[in-house]
Amino acid sequence: MLLQRIITALILIPLVVWGVLKASNDLFALILGVVILLCGWEWARLTGLKSIILRALYLLAATLVMLLLFLLASKPQQDLFILAMAGIWCGITLALFAWRERPLQQSALQPVALGFGLLLLPAAWMALVVLHGLPRTGPWITLGLMVLIWLADSAAYFSGKALGRHKLAPVLSPGKTFEGLAGALVAAVAWGVLLFWLLDDAIAVSLLMAVPVAVLTILVSVGGDLFESMVKRRAGEKDSGTLLPGHGGVWDRIDSLVASAPVFVAAMTLIGGIA
Repeated sequence: MLLQRIITALILIPLVVWGVLKASNDLFALILGVVILLCGWEWARLTGLKSIILRALYLLAATLVMLLLFLLASKPQQDLFILAMAGIWCGITLALFAWRERPLQQSALQPVALGFGLLLLPAAWMALVVLHGLPRTGPWITLGLMVLIWLADSAAYFSGKALGRHKLAPVLSPGKTFEGLAGALVAAVAWGVLLFWLLDDAIAVSLLMAVPVAVLTILVSVGGDLFESMVKRRAGEKDSGTLLPGHGGVWDRIDSLVASAPVFVAAMTLIGGIA
């Protein structure tokens, strides 16, 4: 399993870096749209749509939302949508962090999560497309956000393994600990400060703002992970899919990014880091 994870990561990481740094914004939007729709396919199955026809219709609905956002929505409307979805993710994160002993019941159909997918997936797509499309440094900021998530995830794993004693969400994700979360936040703050410093001329905000932006982004990324874990447990599934050997499905790999992208972009917009 570990060898499969490593091989898959070694293949995917260069492709992701190339796609972010070298693709035009339109091509990036197209490639990311395919990835998001793959997530939508997995999400539809997890939340109860077993019919291929129903899942195809679900993807059609998600595609229409993305097209409306990309082609018809004005910049202020796109920003408002991203801000609203960021608020929803913050609310979801607070609720899941507060979840303690209440057991989860399995369900063949999860209509609330199913409906949320039609908003949360397009929101992540729109946020990353907006971020990538920023003049000059958009691709680098986008890659910086992804690295932020990767570093925090790795730091959480290793610090949790070494020091983990206190469960963060015992019902939703028994492997997560407060010590792992602390390690993730330390790594995120360090990278956030470095990223803001490297892009100082581009984003023109104080280095001090790197700390709250990085902390909020990572807290919500953990909320995204917990949200997917909750849906998977209610569906009686271990992974969202089998497309990525050693990793599970596409959503399993980008659940944290799906949650954190709108929050990062909304925070950067509010502090003046994104014009």
